[in-house]
Amino acid sequence: MKLLVKAPAKINLSLDVLGKREDGYHEVEMIMTTIDLSDHLELSELRENEIKIVSQNRFVPDDQRNLAYQAARLLKERYGIRQGVEIAIDKVIPVAAGLAGGSSDAAATLRGLNKLWNLGLSLDELAELGAEIGSDVSFCVYGGTALAKGRGEKITKLPAPPNCWVILAKPPIGVSTAEIYKQLDLNQFVHPDINGMIEAIRGQDFQKICRLAGNVLESVTLKAYPQVAHIKTQMKRFGADLALMSGSGPTVFGLVQYDSRLQRIYNGLRGFCGQVFTVRLIGEREQS
Repeated sequence: MKLLVKAPAKINLSLDVLGKREDGYHEVEMIMTTIDLSDHLELSELRENEIKIVSQNRFVPDDQRNLAYQAARLLKERYGIRQGVEIAIDKVIPVAAGLAGGSSDAAATLRGLNKLWNLGLSLDELAELGAEIGSDVSFCVYGGTALAKGRGEKITKLPAPPNCWVILAKPPIGVSTAEIYKQLDLNQFVHPDINGMIEAIRGQDFQKICRLAGNVLESVTLKAYPQVAHIKTQMKRFGADLALMSGSGPTVFGLVQYDSRLQRIYNGLRGFCGQVFTVRLIGEREQS
């Protein structure tokens, strides 16, 4: 039996860091929403009791470093599954980009194998398992729009933001999330207004969302990688209503309300940035 599963990327409308936790992680508050840029996974049952990762993308590991592999292994160990699975990943989301591509692949694997292996787990149970794999996996299990607290695993559902275009630009560099957090000075940034952002989303106030959006990790990444700062500046100059780095970077996303501006921004960014995408917000949770 085979199963196809979508793994959408996410962007951070707000990302705040409140402090360092005793377990070594940081205490965060983030507002995340899914966008219509997705990896596609094909899960196929194997007779052999093994987990096999297949991808044409040379940057996707095919062993236990892969979060989809870890998700399959976790389910096998936790529920005594003696069956194998091949996970073929059609990689569309850029790798190491701040868009939770790996986390979304893991979440899609959890959702897909839950069906393939008839485990009967709820989304809440899958999200709890996801928290054991990585900080963004719980959110990606649900998708949609949410406030994430703790180290990212405490999820509160929010309504979808107003519909708009999202433009993404990723420079040809990778950024280590762990390294960015390590360099973060908790006294060197202004905390974004998370409650104000929640109100703006609930009120469907697009301009207020753009005004209140913020990402404290920019204080590190933009200094360390000037090309990221350059993309952000140019995106605003070309006419985006909002330009903000997603996650720890290096991808910068822009929100654009009107189609008429979209082509100009896209063309302007393509002039100096190789990976540029225009997509829509999804914003709503996908059905399990």
